[in-house]
Amino acid sequence: MLIEQATGQSGRRAFHRVCTTVYSEFPHYRGSEGDVEKLLTGGKSAFHTHATVRLFLIRDANDLIGRFALIHDRNLPRYIQVSFFEALPGLNGLMKMIRAEAIRHFPHCKKLVVGLNGHLNYSAGFLLNCYNEPPVFGLPYTPPYYPGYFADLMARRMVSFRFPVQQVADWITASSNNTITGGITARCMDKKQIKRDCALYTYLNNACFTEHPFWSDRSEDEDFELFHPYRFLFDESNLIFAEHEGKVIGFILWYPDFNQLVRTQRGLNIFDLLRFRLHNPIDTFRLTEIGVLPRYRKRWASIVMMQKALPYILEAGYSSCEGGFIFEENQASMALTSRIMQGAFQKKVEPYRYYAVYEGTL
Repeated sequence: MLIEQATGQSGRRAFHRVCTTVYSEFPHYRGSEGDVEKLLTGGKSAFHTHATVRLFLIRDANDLIGRFALIHDRNLPRYIQVSFFEALPGLNGLMKMIRAEAIRHFPHCKKLVVGLNGHLNYSAGFLLNCYNEPPVFGLPYTPPYYPGYFADLMARRMVSFRFPVQQVADWITASSNNTITGGITARCMDKKQIKRDCALYTYLNNACFTEHPFWSDRSEDEDFELFHPYRFLFDESNLIFAEHEGKVIGFILWYPDFNQLVRTQRGLNIFDLLRFRLHNPIDTFRLTEIGVLPRYRKRWASIVMMQKALPYILEAGYSSCEGGFIFEENQASMALTSRIMQGAFQKKVEPYRYYAVYEGTL
């Protein structure tokens, strides 16, 4: 087994081809987020203005048996990220070899995080359960043997919650009838002002998630570049802003489970878009992010925004929601989720899926 750096177009093609080999025996894997991977590994995205990305292939003689990227983001300077990791099972000593490459290429860094793919807004984590079903769009699906490769590292666990929509909608409606909003209102994104509203999204991300594990500030160009490939799939109601006295104070980002449009490793295409627009077959949505400026977090801004989103969600016929991921150590987000779940179902609701990123020293 050897590791070689992947360079040029042929190297990038080989890098992307590894997924086909690894997931040939995993029918629940979906390749619908390949555009994000190509965005970060292609070398020309806004992310590259402050990050170094190097691609590596793992070979056994002439056979491709794995891959990974080493990413050093100067906005997250202490860490080397081992990103877009994929490998066949049974590769003994693989993590030791990856550490050696990280030290050789980035000798000034002392910390390692495995499973953070450039930024939390792109993708992160390895799946720890629910291997017998497809992932919700934006959440990872990885083979069950992957955690064994990182057994010597510290696991930073994340969760997602899955629940029926109607009961939560009923609770939010009842709660909002008794809520004093203090002048907080909510509005949908305006697609005619998409750059302006994307910039507001970036501002709120950077202001709301400062203390979040592995967070690094974003630029407006990065977030616009991320949204742009999905502009025809997203509706204005998928991004909700809370406002108070004319200023944005929070947001909710949600979107349909586009993985239900795909049954193989291929990415989304124009035919999926037409099917979605003409006869939407999706029954689940993902509640991706909720961010509220610290001074407004006890003033029901989240409920006001969810109340705004609900008519669109119910009209579209979405019957299930999966929210997250949430780091288990993020007590504020876990508490908000627990409060909503407890109120809606009158009982404690356990997480549905578990994930982890892995941290260690070099």
